[in-house]
Order: sequence, then structure tokens, then C-alpha cells
Amino acid sequence: MTLRDMLKGPGIVLAPGVYDALTALIAEQAGARAAYLSGAAIAYTRFGRPDIGLVSMAEVADTIAAIRDRVDLPLIVDADTGFGNALNVQRTMRAFERAGAAAIQIEDQTLPKRCGHLDGKTLVPPQEMAGKIRAAVDARQETLVIGRTDAIAVEGFEAALERAEAIVEAGADVLFVEAPQSLDQLRTIVARFGKRVPLMANMVEGGKTPLQDTHGLAEMGFSLVIFPGGIVRALARTAQDYYGNLVATGSNEGFRDRMHDFAGLNAVLGTDAMLALGKTYDGGGA
Repeated sequence: MTLRDMLKGPGIVLAPGVYDALTALIAEQAGARAAYLSGAAIAYTRFGRPDIGLVSMAEVADTIAAIRDRVDLPLIVDADTGFGNALNVQRTMRAFERAGAAAIQIEDQTLPKRCGHLDGKTLVPPQEMAGKIRAAVDARQETLVIGRTDAIAVEGFEAALERAEAIVEAGADVLFVEAPQSLDQLRTIVARFGKRVPLMANMVEGGKTPLQDTHGLAEMGFSLVIFPGGIVRALARTAQDYYGNLVATGSNEGFRDRMHDFAGLNAVLGTDAMLALGKTYDGGGA
């Protein structure tokens, strides 16, 4: 089923955050129907840096391609600001679509952007953002366009709603109003836009939006929810515990019940099946 079909319902699409082929594979094995490739998660894991616009378009495209070579999940991709102006957005759309993106998300921050739940963001004019959405729609073949506004933290909630109007009118397939600060704001977004366009929500532990589960968001009227950085926070906490234990004890023994052994990891990776496939190509010429 395509992401477009999923967004038509019933129910809500849950897209766990991933940052490489291994996390995407594990999300798929867990039963996820879609995944969200987070630019922040790439910055965290590839560079050990915060989400402040350090990741390039080519680095994201390479990551998409690696993930799509391993899993079939529809992949929603964080395209930040589109990596430039409207013409850059079109190049980004073509590159990400070739790599295998099912949807790309474009936001109205200036360059360099920063995480939607950090302070100090600045925005491009609404007409520039609308032009980026139109440019993405014109450049795509099938890939969905998710339009995001970060205006709540910068210009206030009412201004964010007006920017959202411009994003919808420009042709976005999905609307994402980032970092609502209350349940009332979440409900107001649904009341104004829910019958016109699928709505996306973002759940970040410690962020500015009140945390809701998928059931609660579906009841409100959201069609898509992402948990973009949860996997990195979970792995970072586990890695702190793991390395702390290893350095302190000189052994993995005390951590063995929290980790795969060699055979367990190879089972996750499907090593036996891949080796068996390789053998089917050995030795025989036509």
C-alpha cells in the first residue's frame, strides 16, 4: 500500500524515526507501516552534532538510497528547508525521489535551520515558502510534499495558522504545523484544516508539544504521527550504560541480557538467507 493510500485512512499512520538501514530494518520487523528519516537523527548519529543545519542534501540522499536498498517501507524524508531556494527544492525533490522517498518534508525556516523544538528559529517570508511548495509539486513524479511551518515559536499561533493556509493553498499534500504548545492548539489545527488536508504531528519527549499516543491523535483527527528522534535517545541512553559498564568491569558479562549475541544479530540481519541466496549464483554457467 502506498503512503498516499495509507493517509486516506482509516486510522492514523505511525512513522517511527530511523537514521540508517539497520534501524529501518528493525522498525520494519517490528511491524511499522512507514518510517521517518530524520535529519536530526542523521546529524546526531553520523556527526555527533545537534540539529542545526549541518547535514547536506547529498548526505540525506545517500542515506535514503541505503535504506531503500534494504527495506520496502514507505519512507518519509526530512528535507529541512529544501537546502536552498525554490530551484534547490526542485533538485532536492528529484534527488530524493530517485533515491526512493515516498514523501519529503519542507519547512519555512531560514538557513541554517535548527530543530523545531529549539529556540532561536527564524523564518523565510510566507510567499517564499509557498513558492518552495509549488516548486516541489512541479518537480515530483509521485512523491508527496509535506509542508511544515515553524511559526508558532517565532510569530505566534495565529501567524502560524496563516502560514499554514498559504502552504495548503500552494498544493502541499500534507500539513505539518510544528511544535503546538497545548492540546487546544492541536485541536484548533484539526478544526481549521482537518477536512481539507491530512495533518501530521510530531512527538518529541521533552519538546514543546504535549505528548499524545497514536490513539489520542487519531481521535483528534491527525492522519500521520512521527516519533523522529526516539530511537536515537533510546540508543544513546543504552550506549552510555553499555560503555560505562564495559569500562568499569572490563567485560560485557553484566550487559549480556541487554544485547544480542553474535547469532542473534545475524538473525536480525538475515545473514543465513543472504548467504543461501549467494550460493544460488555459484558455479553454474548457462
